Amino acid sequence: MTAAHSKASRQALTAIRCGLAALLFIHGVARVWSDGVTPFGGFLESRGFPWGVGIAWGVTLYELIAAPLLATGRRVTPISLVFAAIYACGIWLVHAPEGWFVVGLGRNGMEYSVLIILCLLANAWAHRSASHRTH
Repeated sequence: MTAAHSKASRQALTAIRCGLAALLFIHGVARVWSDGVTPFGGFLESRGFPWGVGIAWGVTLYELIAAPLLATGRRVTPISLVFAAIYACGIWLVHAPEGWFVVGLGRNGMEYSVLIILCLLANAWAHRSASHRTH
């Protein structure tokens, strides 16, 4: 791989990582702004999770704190893996029962969350590989 190609690949990965971080951060901000944390907690409790409001606040605070760290490139692998787990739970609890498509041939399906997870896992993998090369 040429130096220019390597630099372009790093820049592309950075763009995806920063875009993901912005989306994840906005998700948390929107939940707080719309007073959605308590209803989210109620939903979790209705699905059998104890301390649903506590979990909802934990997820929301993670979005607000970890997403900016992700954007800076710090702790990319563990942050991405936790976000992937959160989104996998969202698929399990909300989106899978609605099918694949978010809009068009369905509504509220899992395609968007799957894309987010794939991007998160690709970033985790790339940063893990990069850290092994430097050690």
